[in-house]
Amino acid sequence: MTHTQIDIDEVVTVLNKIMETELAGVVRYTHYALMVYGYGRIPIVSWMRGQATESLAHANEAGELITHLGSHPSLSIGPLLETHRHDIGDILRESLDHEMLALSAYYTLLDLVNGHHVMLEEYARRMIALEEMHLGDVRKMLKKPGE
Repeated sequence: MTHTQIDIDEVVTVLNKIMETELAGVVRYTHYALMVYGYGRIPIVSWMRGQATESLAHANEAGELITHLGSHPSLSIGPLLETHRHDIGDILRESLDHEMLALSAYYTLLDLVNGHHVMLEEYARRMIALEEMHLGDVRKMLKKPGE
């Protein structure tokens, strides 16, 4: 099977949404890292800055796939919400919501290319696995010891 059996425009639209969502993650995690206070600040800031770096890498990868398909990457960024809640729990719950948006976009991509384009299918599966692992980490961080 070849990539001609997929709707390139639809795939690029989803890849642009992924890129925009990941770029929003860069901004979101950078902001969160600046807003962390308290005893656990150092490791949490380090983790959040790592997430910002990872989001930038994911945005770059999506953009590279867009140009690989002969299209133009978006200059937009996904939605950014400032809730003014800066408790670590609030930040992590917002992070979960944001990560669910990214995960949904990767699943949409997988649905579009599954069985039709190996490279994009493998990319989507790899990113879904990474996002699922990240969501698991955030859920663990939100648990109280002994729960």
